[in-house]
Parts: sequence; structure tokens; C-alpha cells
Amino acid sequence: MKLFLKLIIVFSVIYSSNAQTKNGFDLKNSCISLEDIKSGGPPRDGIPSIDKPKFTNALESEISSDARILGVYINGIAKAYPISILNYHEIVNDYFGEKPVVITYCPLCGSGIAFIAEVNGKKLTFGVSGLLFNSDVLLYDRQTESLWSQLKYEAISGKLLGEKLTVLNTANTTWENWKEKHPNTLILSENTGFIRDYSQNPYPDYNTSSAIYFPVKNNDDRFHPKEMVIGIEINGKTKAYPYSELKKLNGTLLEDTFAGQKLKIKYDSKAQSAEILDASGNLLPAITNFWFAWYAFNPDTEVYQYGK
Repeated sequence: MKLFLKLIIVFSVIYSSNAQTKNGFDLKNSCISLEDIKSGGPPRDGIPSIDKPKFTNALESEISSDARILGVYINGIAKAYPISILNYHEIVNDYFGEKPVVITYCPLCGSGIAFIAEVNGKKLTFGVSGLLFNSDVLLYDRQTESLWSQLKYEAISGKLLGEKLTVLNTANTTWENWKEKHPNTLILSENTGFIRDYSQNPYPDYNTSSAIYFPVKNNDDRFHPKEMVIGIEINGKTKAYPYSELKKLNGTLLEDTFAGQKLKIKYDSKAQSAEILDASGNLLPAITNFWFAWYAFNPDTEVYQYGK
């Protein structure tokens, strides 16, 4: 009987330990319930990040003018990252001059965000954990193995728990549109060091389907789950501008006041992209993603609706 009780205790300890780890990550201090952290299928680094990105100039690029890219412009340096490549890698660890920058993309949420890859003066490099929260990718930094929520912009477990990443302005637009604005831009090469057919979309029809592959904490059916929105956070408050509502402006610049600030929202129907500027015309860090993803993380968000 004593041996039996000892075995129960041993197995309980093992189970408890395993229950607090996923994909090899220690989640003991996670600020998110372990039940809400889901396995996306691949193991840690099963989706490989690009750590030594190679670029070509705009004239040498052969991608189509309507190809979707994430664009980042910092201190005179412009770079474009084709979503056809990001679909297979989700993370690019890069530098703009001396500044470490990580480009992140979650195909399930349609969310592309660039961050300064530095916390408290320490440079970080990131990988794909294989885990999800609210159907959104959880990154991990290789220096401390802390897990980071892309759409919360912060570490949700590990040594850096609670630390925030600085969000950079990231354009989600067409190659043609980006190239017109930044003719000297570089573009990420398909010479990534991995064998992938970047002409094939690994998520066919996902963007138009109403299906969400993984559960989310909050839902709202005012718009199609995959409706593209551009969202902004100011002083802890959030607001979303759905593309379907911006289209109704027929090219007119939207001027709005939110959280005490005057904003200008530009929507380009040809490029199917939007940007948010302050009253002086400076671009503000804004997030383009699917409606379901924005709402899952921001259930108290305000929403722009034409004519209201």
C-alpha cells in the first residue's frame, strides 16, 4: 500500500511538472492560463525563423506588383518582406544599421508587426515556439527562452515576464505600392537557406473562410472574422478601422479624434492597405490584422463605422 501511494505521488509530480511545460518551455510563471496556450502542431522551431536574411534591390526583384509585403522604414532604410516567404517562416531576425529589429507575421491572424529586438539594453533574437494564444503566434527569445505574445507585444512567461517590445510602424501593402513610396527599398530574397516553394500558399482559402482554426477568448460577429482592420492603441485605449468601412469613404481622407488625439486615416483601395497618421502627418505604429484577432485581444475596442 505504501509503495502504491509513493507511485501515485511520483506520477503526480511528473504530471504536474509536464502540465507546466509545453514544447519544452517552462510555463510555471505564465500570466496566461495554460489551458489557453495551444499547440499549433509544429514543435519548437518546426517553423524556422530566418536569422541571416539576404536582400535584393527593387530593380532585381521578380515578384509580382500585387504581391503582399510587410514594409518597414527606419532612419532612411526601407525593407520589404514578402508575405509569401513569411507564411513559411513567421520571423525574420534583422538589423537596420545597428538597430536590431524582428519582423513577425502570424498567418492565422493576418498580423504583421515589426519590433525593436531589444529589452533593457540587451539584444534579443527570436524563434517560433510552436505555441499559440488566441490563435496568435507565441514567439520565444533565444537568450532567456521567455515566451512572447505577438499581439500583446509582451512576454507572457519566463525571465522577461511582463516586459514589453517596442512596436514599429509596419505597412501591410502591395509590392507596387511600397516600391512607389520607397524606390530604393531592399526586398527579402527567396534565397533563405531553406527549401520551400514560396509560390504556394500553405493556407489556401483561409483568408476568405469564416473558419478559425484555434479557439479565442472573445468573439464579435459585427464583421466577417477575416475582415481586415487597422487598429491603434493610444494611452491604453484601442480603436479599429475596418477596411469595409473605410472603403465607403471613396478615397476621402478620414479625420478622427480618438483618446484625445487627432488622427488621419488613409485607405488605399488599389493596394488594399491603410495607415494612421497624427495631426502633423507622422505615421503612427498601427496593427493590420483580421477582425477576429483584433477583437480577441481587444474586447473593449472602439470601432469606426461609416456614418455613425
